[in-house]
Amino acid sequence: MGIDVQPPSGTQWTIAADGHEAVVVEVGGGLRAYRHDGRDYLDGYAEDELCPGSAGHVLAPWPNRIRDGVYTFGDRSLQLDLTEPERHNALHGLVNWVRWELVEQSAESVTLGYDLPPTPGYPWALRLRSRWSVGPEGLRAEHEVTNLSAEPAPFGFSVHPYFQLPKVGVDELLMRVPGRSRVQVDGRLLPLAASAVSGTEFDFTAPRPIGDLVLDMAFGDVEREADGGSAVTLGAPDGSSSLRIWADREFGWWQVFTGDTLGGERHRRSVAVEPMTCPPDAFRSGRDLITLDAGQTWRGVWGVRPAA
Repeated sequence: MGIDVQPPSGTQWTIAADGHEAVVVEVGGGLRAYRHDGRDYLDGYAEDELCPGSAGHVLAPWPNRIRDGVYTFGDRSLQLDLTEPERHNALHGLVNWVRWELVEQSAESVTLGYDLPPTPGYPWALRLRSRWSVGPEGLRAEHEVTNLSAEPAPFGFSVHPYFQLPKVGVDELLMRVPGRSRVQVDGRLLPLAASAVSGTEFDFTAPRPIGDLVLDMAFGDVEREADGGSAVTLGAPDGSSSLRIWADREFGWWQVFTGDTLGGERHRRSVAVEPMTCPPDAFRSGRDLITLDAGQTWRGVWGVRPAA
């Protein structure tokens, strides 16, 4: 008997409505493609390609990095596997390479789930659900995470999509980031301090070209909109196209990465814009770290709206 060879990212679910189309994948439960009226706004990856640079991944129960993979919670001292060995960090959580399961599906939406078992480095059980949908307003992602353990658990959440505009290079992109402060990092991309962006080259509170600036940076102290959420915008210099990446009040941080450390064709080809609930190394610093009580569910929503 022959073996059916699956794509590296597993089963593919395509959702479509109102000219918007997205592909959600089994491995990592994330986003592989997103387009509107035939234009690709997500710098994703091919069906037969291993997901590069965490593109489209869901990052939980922590985003970004934990120094040495070591942290304490309550009276426990814990050690995570070092998934970024070259920098001696635990990177991007525990669910980005697991197989998520189909929960519900329609023409315009798909809901995936994954039950994270306790492990020595993270001894809590979580139930994750992500509903991806498209409609007149663009792409929408609704996430919920429930603590299935009998005791409180530390928690943070993010997603890792890379965005692009048709025929616009990273240097020319007009970007607005609502963060009034930034996290300064060391050579391992771990936090040293936070500083105001006003009057510096990192002030994107008004739209301006990225230029040759190299970014892999968390922005905080975000300017909130009327509903408590915030948004990053990317625009073409001639005004021909733009993207609004929005997130609700649960996300108080934005990570922006210009892809400079990616190899080959992906080098500085697009910009990762990641809504985060907490900054890097929050399991150690406690900064905006969420404590999920036993049985408690966290919910967060974000999305993408293109304009041409």
